[in-house]
This record gives sequence, C-alpha cells and structure tokens, in this order.
Amino acid sequence: MPPHEPTPPDAGRREPAPADAGGRPGAVWLARFTGAERTIHHVTALLMLVCLVTAAFLYFPFLSTVVGRRELLKTVHVWSGFALPVPIVLGLLSRAFRADLRRLNRFAPHDWEWLRRGDRRAVQRGRGVLPVGKFNAGQKLNAAFTAGAIMVMLGTGEVLTFPGPWPDRWRTGATFVHDWLFLLILAVTAGHLWEALRDRGALTGMLTGRVERGWAERHHAGWADVAPEAPAKARAHVRQGGDGTQPHADGAEKNAQVSGIDENSTGASPGEGPEFAKRRPRMS
Repeated sequence: MPPHEPTPPDAGRREPAPADAGGRPGAVWLARFTGAERTIHHVTALLMLVCLVTAAFLYFPFLSTVVGRRELLKTVHVWSGFALPVPIVLGLLSRAFRADLRRLNRFAPHDWEWLRRGDRRAVQRGRGVLPVGKFNAGQKLNAAFTAGAIMVMLGTGEVLTFPGPWPDRWRTGATFVHDWLFLLILAVTAGHLWEALRDRGALTGMLTGRVERGWAERHHAGWADVAPEAPAKARAHVRQGGDGTQPHADGAEKNAQVSGIDENSTGASPGEGPEFAKRRPRMS
C-alpha cells in the first residue's frame, strides 16, 4: 500500500487465520516449492545444524567436557562446513531454484515498506495489506546473510584448517572472524527456526511444497495472485470436499491457467518485475 494513501481503519487488525494450520477441508492449494528446492533447503539446513552443534561443542568449554572426542567433532565440523555450498551449487541445475534466487536477490519498493511498517503482517478482507511477493523482505535479508556467512566461514575455515601458507596475523584474524560470526549465525538460525515453527503454513509449504491459498493471500498477497495451483492430486481433494467449494476451486484453476505459470516458472510476482523494482522507495 503506497504510504501516501490513508490506511483503512481495519488495516492494522490481524484476522483469524484458520488456514495457517495447513489442513482446512476443501482448501485450494498452491504450488510453492518443487521437490528439488525442498531437498536443497533440507540438506543445507542439516549441514548448517551439524556445523553449529559441533562448533558449540568445540567452542564452549562446558560442552566440550560433556562429549569429549574433540578430534572427531573437529573432523565432522570441518567436512560439514566444506560441504555446505555443495547443495546450493548443485541446485543451480534447477530452473525453479534459479528463479527463486532471482526473487530473493531483488528488493522492490514494497520490501522497504514492509521493513518500515509496524503493521506489516496486518490483514484486510482476507489479504495482506502489502503486496508481498513469494518472499518477504525478512526472508530476503535472511537469505543474503546466510549466503554471505557461508562464504566468509568457508574462507576463514580454510585458513584455520590449513594454516601452513598463512602468516600469523591472517590466522589470528580468521580465528576472530570465525568465532564471532559463529555466534551471530547461531542467533540468526535460532530466530529463523522460531519464526518457521510459529507459522505452520510456511512450515507446510517447505515440507510438502504446497500451501493453502488463504495463507498465501494473507502472507504473500502479490504472489498468491499468480501462483500456480498444486498438482492434480491436491485439486482432486478439493473437488471431493462436498462443502460448496467447487466453484472456488475451478476459479482458482482457471486463474492458474490464465497466468500460464508452472512450478518451474521464472516469472516474478506482482511488485517484483524489473520495472517495479527500479522505482524508488515510497513510490506506488
């Protein structure tokens, strides 16, 4: 919503969100993530958690005494760290993953507005008050931080693992950066997990690849307007609902066909296109 327009009186109110539970009978489902994207996320997350857990046992003395076997923990930590970028690099073979990387790398005016507004998650008439695309500004910043952190940790970790060619000041600096960045990553990862576990709709999307249209309209209104409907199996579940949802399901299917977008589409959500992204913040 452009900042120069008055905010509707009920825009700050968060409406009930029964669909966030991810299991409402007769719901229309939208395809959000492909199997390749979910695999990349899960493998990267697993490697990151292994790195953080082993680092905690190596870094905090009270944990080191509990487990012991420091050399084994160090070996697991080092090889998990070097393997971190592998699923991301292999993921570049996926067209859908590349499309999502482009979305994450593009900051549109509504993203700046999302960061500024205290009512960024408010809902009006079943839709979010801001035209958020497939990813909100917080998710984009988290992705940028994670990518940068992996690169820095790889560089400093290489210096610490193979110290021979490096002068003392480089090793000292690498140790300082590696240790403090570990603590920052630990805090950011804890926040990411907290937000994910609070939002069952988002968790369902990452686990199954599909989300309810109602959830999408509340949290990612711009993306919901062009998102493809989930595969036929999910549509069949909707048609068998028997609760008067048939016209809504058919309408959603028609909209998905008109948009011409499939699971691997590289098209951007409204508000994320090239022309929109060029506009300065505070422009409608």
